Amino acid sequence: MALSQAGTLEPEELSPRTRQRMQESTPTGIAELQLSPERGERRAGASRQLRVLLTPLAVAGRRLPQKAPAGKKLCLEPGPRKAAQASPPGTPPAGSPAGNGLDGVWDAESDGSDGAEALPDGYSELSAYERKRLKNITENAKFFAALKLHESAAKLHQIATKRQSRVTRRAKAKKAEDETVRRRSMRLQRVEPSGIPMPKMPAQPEAEEYPQVPAGPLPMVPEDQMGNSKLAENLLTTWMRISEMKANDTEKRTCDMKRYEDSLNSMVLSEDNIKKVVKYRVCSMAIHPSESIIFVAAGDKSGQIGLWNVNCKSEEGAHVFIPHNYPVTCMHFSPFNPAHLLSLSNDSLRCGDVTRAVFDEICRSEENLSSFDFLEDNASTAIVGDWDGSVAVVDRRTPGTSSELSADIGFKRTRTVHVHPVNKQYFIAAGSVDVCIYDVRYLKPNGNKPVSSLKGHTRSVASAYFSPVTGNRVVTVCADDKLRVYDTTSLSSTVAVLSTIRHNSNTGRWLTRFRAIWDPKQEDCFVVGSMARPRQIEVFQDTGKLLHSFYNLDLLSSVCSINVVHPSKNILVGGNASGRLHVFKE
Repeated sequence: MALSQAGTLEPEELSPRTRQRMQESTPTGIAELQLSPERGERRAGASRQLRVLLTPLAVAGRRLPQKAPAGKKLCLEPGPRKAAQASPPGTPPAGSPAGNGLDGVWDAESDGSDGAEALPDGYSELSAYERKRLKNITENAKFFAALKLHESAAKLHQIATKRQSRVTRRAKAKKAEDETVRRRSMRLQRVEPSGIPMPKMPAQPEAEEYPQVPAGPLPMVPEDQMGNSKLAENLLTTWMRISEMKANDTEKRTCDMKRYEDSLNSMVLSEDNIKKVVKYRVCSMAIHPSESIIFVAAGDKSGQIGLWNVNCKSEEGAHVFIPHNYPVTCMHFSPFNPAHLLSLSNDSLRCGDVTRAVFDEICRSEENLSSFDFLEDNASTAIVGDWDGSVAVVDRRTPGTSSELSADIGFKRTRTVHVHPVNKQYFIAAGSVDVCIYDVRYLKPNGNKPVSSLKGHTRSVASAYFSPVTGNRVVTVCADDKLRVYDTTSLSSTVAVLSTIRHNSNTGRWLTRFRAIWDPKQEDCFVVGSMARPRQIEVFQDTGKLLHSFYNLDLLSSVCSINVVHPSKNILVGGNASGRLHVFKE
């Protein structure tokens, strides 16, 4: 139903159904013709319009709308009137046109008890439902206007548009920021795998604290010495004294397996035999052949060498020296003179001579040196492996620090070299997937062919060593999680595999790779670290049988990647990734 601004209904705005219903309800309806000055005034220049007002007659029981007096609002809801305005039944309310015969129309402002809503002029003819609906719409519109949703939506749209454009424009900058955050890793913050945080040192302060070791001889002065050299002198004096004593060669090796297993069971780990000897991860170890004192040397990844007199229970029993700039990957006490400790790092091979308290430089190379072994019993010559795959022959008796010969053996990488214990002219080299035996007498700069090849490795090989007495066995550690034992009794072109042992060798980047070493006292048994829990060191027979596992639930809680066995006594030393040594002994 449409209303005019004056509150009257215009015929052209009424629907046909509405007009029909009004005519049916007013059979004697009165049609009033009025001119609508308001509409004419609103439309400038328009002629005066004719307004048709259909006024239905009163019907019993039905209230009819009536035009409200000026300044008043009409309410069509029935309800009680105020007492002051009450009138007898059938009497029109005050102010209504007399003679209309209309009832049910009253002043909405004079009635507050029925809850009827006052509406603006022109809406008095609406029903209660329509008026309620208009009221709800009005209140909702006011409420949403108060919330200012349109303004908020516009602001959010503006923010989203700006954010989207910023992400698109600065995508590369964000990626660079993420890469910077990723580089702040535990390794760069110098936190060891054991969980022990280490002091955060910037690159420059670290270089100042540990300056580059110069070439040439270095004095044997401990790194942790604080003005008092007597403690270090006592350690070096002990090393010199035990080196003068000849080891007993009788009954160094046993062949009875039952007796050997009993000796393994008698070796235990105590709290006094655990010590942090070097600062960082152990990469190599060597044990002095003395039978009176347990004297161990350990090299770490920073170039430090720690010397530990295990029999000395005080804190002064171990001291650290820095003869190298890079990881000490291989160490041996000279079999001819144990007062000499030879150590190899990436750039140099040095000999620590305790009789002169100096670290001599035997060989210096621009290549990355990986390992070495003595070619003669007097330890005057050595075979040295390079990380680039070649090998070199070094003679300690010649002046200078250059090698005598550098030979390309066709390896991509040479990790370990080891000399045959009986036939010293043969040495075995282990590389990526290659393990071959060469004759040092026929080495030349290029075109070297192996005497024998040990096939079967599918991934990189960490180590390969001859058995200590006869050299009839070779044990290898491969990244394909297998330990392999080869029969090298006869050095044919292809060497047969004697046994294969499943062994988890996935040490990762935080641990030194496992190396399986033979027990010098037992020809057919070797020792290797383990990833198994509880943490342990395992002893295998060459047939693949597990003979013994060294472990201690209370004292050994880390992986010992590097191990060394005493040549004549029942002593085993294991080194872990935090520079700590564990000594199992009787």
